[in-house]
Order: sequence, then C-alpha cells, then structure tokens
Amino acid sequence: MPASPYIQLEQEWRRLHAFHGALALLRWDAAVMMPRGSADVRGEQLAALETEHHALLTAPRITRLLDRAQANAQGLEDWQLANLREMRRQRDHAIAIPVSLISRLARTTARAEVAWTEAKRQDNFGLFVPHLEEVLHLVRDKAALLGQALGLPPYYALTDEFSPGVSPADIDTIFKALARRLPGLIREALALQAQRALPALSGKFSLGKQRALVVQVMRAIGFPFDRGRLDESEHPFTEGVPGDIRVTTRFDEGDLLSGLFGAMHESGHAMYDLGLPQAWRDQPVGRDRGMALEESQALLLEMIIGRSRAFAQYLKPLLEQHFGVTGPEWEPESLYRRFIRVRRSLIRVDADELTYPLHILLRHDLEKKLLSGELSVRDLPEAWNVGMEQRLEVRPTGAADGCLQDIHWALGSFGYFPAYALGAVIAAQLWERLRGDIPELEQQIGRGEFSGLFDWLRERVHSLGAKVTVKELMKHATGQPLSASASLRYLEAKYLEEPS
Repeated sequence: MPASPYIQLEQEWRRLHAFHGALALLRWDAAVMMPRGSADVRGEQLAALETEHHALLTAPRITRLLDRAQANAQGLEDWQLANLREMRRQRDHAIAIPVSLISRLARTTARAEVAWTEAKRQDNFGLFVPHLEEVLHLVRDKAALLGQALGLPPYYALTDEFSPGVSPADIDTIFKALARRLPGLIREALALQAQRALPALSGKFSLGKQRALVVQVMRAIGFPFDRGRLDESEHPFTEGVPGDIRVTTRFDEGDLLSGLFGAMHESGHAMYDLGLPQAWRDQPVGRDRGMALEESQALLLEMIIGRSRAFAQYLKPLLEQHFGVTGPEWEPESLYRRFIRVRRSLIRVDADELTYPLHILLRHDLEKKLLSGELSVRDLPEAWNVGMEQRLEVRPTGAADGCLQDIHWALGSFGYFPAYALGAVIAAQLWERLRGDIPELEQQIGRGEFSGLFDWLRERVHSLGAKVTVKELMKHATGQPLSASASLRYLEAKYLEEPS
C-alpha cells in the first residue's frame, strides 16, 4: 500500500533537510577555512545546491501532495498539521522566486562576501560598491516578487522571511517605543555612570588562553563539543544543523571580553538549535521559529545573563585561573560595572544593551531606503555617518567602522537586522518571567550552573520548534503579549540603579 500524501511529504522534506545541512557547511567553510581565491568555485557549488533545493521544493509533485494532504488532514495530529502548514509556507515562498534568480543570488553573494572582506580590510568602500549594487538589484527583484505573492510591502516580505509572523505593525510599534525612550535613557545612564570611577583594564591577553576560557564557559553552558565546534571568523556566526553545529567568534589580544561575549552570543543560537524537538529535526515544524526568536536566545545569554552580577561572580575565578589576574579591577562588582558600561560607540557587535537597538534602527531605516531606491549605494557611507551622528552622537572615521562593519548586505540578507532589536525585546520579556518562575536563578548562574535556565527554555521555547507563531509562543511562555514594555522595565532597572 503506498504511503499517504502526508508521509510522502515528510520523505521529501528529509531530502530538503539534507540539502539545507550541506549548504550550511559550505557557507561555514567559506567564512572559516576556504582560500579567498576560491570564491567563484564556491559560488558555483552553492548555486548548484540552491538550484536543486529550489527545484525540489517547487516541483509540481510537491504542490499535488500538499493539496491531497490538506484534503485528508482530518486524521493528522497537531504536530503534523503544523508541519503541513510550514511545508506550504516554505513552498509558497520558494515558488514566488524563479530558480534563475536564486542561482544568480548565490553566485553574486559569494563574490560579494569576498569583496566585502577585502574592502573592510582596506577601509575602501569603493571596492565593494559594484558588488553591493549587483546584490541590491537582485534583492529588489526578490522582494517585489515575494511581496506580490504574500500581499506584503516588498521590504516587509523580506522581514517575513527572517521573522515570520511578526507583522509590519508589530515591528513599527516596538521600534517606535524604543526610539522614544532610549535616547533619554542613554543620557540618564551616562550621567549616573559619570559618578562612578571604574578601574582600567590593560594588557595583552593570549589568544590561546582566551579560547581556553571560552571553551570552559561553553562547556558549563552545555554546548556539546561532540556535535559542534568553535572556530574564528571575521564576523561571528553560527551555522549547521542541530546534529552538527558550528560556532565562531573573533578574538582580540587587547580585549579580553569581546571574544567571550561573541562566543556566548553564538552559543545562545547553538543551544536553541540543539534544543529543538528531536523527533521533528528533519521537518519544517522542527526548525527554529525565525531569526527574531533566534536572536532572543543569543542576546539573552550574551547581554542579559553574560552582563549580569551573577555571571561576573562566576567569571572571576575563571579569569584568575586562565590569566592570573588579581586586584580591584577584577572583583565581581568592578567586572559587572564594566559589563554594563554605556558608550556611544561605532561598532554594533561591541555595543552595550542601551545603545544596541539604536544601531539596529539605523540599519532598518537605511536598508528600507536602499531597497526603495531612495538611497543609492554610493551615497550609503555619508547617510550612515549622518545617521550615526543623529542617533548616537558619534561619526565613523571610515567605512570599516561604518557601513562596512556588517556582512549581512553582502550576503543579500536585507530584512534581517530588525530581528536583532526584536530579539532583545523578546529576551527581556522571557527573562522577566524566568526570574519569577526560578527565584534562585541568579544564584545558580553565580555558581556556573545553567541547567535550570536551559530546562525552562527548552520547555517553554525550544521544544515548540515552529509549531506556533512568535506571538503565540510569547503568550505561552510569559503569559503576556509581545511588546517592548518588559524590555524598557529591564533596562531602566539595570542602568538607572543609583550608585552605592
């Protein structure tokens, strides 16, 4: 007896999952191991796999099976119904984009990534201009086609790819709340901060010892090195699939903390991916629920937990062990004050919690203008610099610490940036409920015990995969609708604490 249409679909998606994993490892290798001169070869490889993946997903057979499975859905379980919905969503997105455009994007972004790396190294935006113009041309075509298919404005059709179920109205409401409160909150925090002296950290910190520290922290968090690995790259990222997770960070001999916090951010992604429902790992319903939720898990670990008094307590003896450091500047309270130091800085990945969302609001504004044609690629550096002055009162000295600092646009990832600010909002809302549900959580973290944290996250967040929307998940996990309120409460309590 032949398998039912639904079971046949599950079999097809297992093949698609294998392609997804292969593509992830090729992208990881391109950033970590691949010789720079191999970009064209890698572009062809990626284009071939992307094309085949797209052809499988958009084949008439898939559409027929989806229609038949939907017509006979009465016998399916809740997880299977959700899986069927996610299959159709993936197919609808894919069928809106012709395979020729998928292939051209894969080739173009592979070359653009290498050009971006070199342009950033030389601080020469001109080297990147023709590549970004070509990427942007293709992304505009993609956005128009997706928007038409989904009934969304072109830019928000792209954000829906990365953060499904978070509507344009949700993004606008949350971003307006952040834009209204954060500038004043930053000024208040800086005024309070000026009343506190902070001992300076100086010296050079061995990259090998930094890596050993990071590995120890990742092991305590629960990262499984038998199913994942840590490497270095120009821009920290996480790639792979739940059974094979690749994490990267970037170490700096003069900055002891940047590599650690970069690794914690990426470990947050990895732990979410590893906590997804094992039974559904090769099906769409077993995937993450989009990048806003992904970023929430990364920012929860890096920013909220990593920059807490409890984590400073845990970290102090590790710093003594690996670097032999002693003195008042290495005491937990001094470390905590350093963790929450507010600076109007140029670099997003090094930004503190208060200024970080303003970096995202700038990128959100600029990429909307790039996509609409209101802003040309050649005018991007000046628009960036003006925006930084208006939002953060700092001006880049060149493109390397300005519009070339992020890799996302080279990869064609327009519409991704809002996920970072949405992630910060989600993280704070989860943290508020976590602290209420586990009163001893901060004491556990201070002892380097993270199992209570991740048990709660696996139950309330990770184990749901893509079964429910982000807004449904937040209501389930916290009892409250998604909003910026908990985030602003958290930031005000943390950064407006009076000096002791």
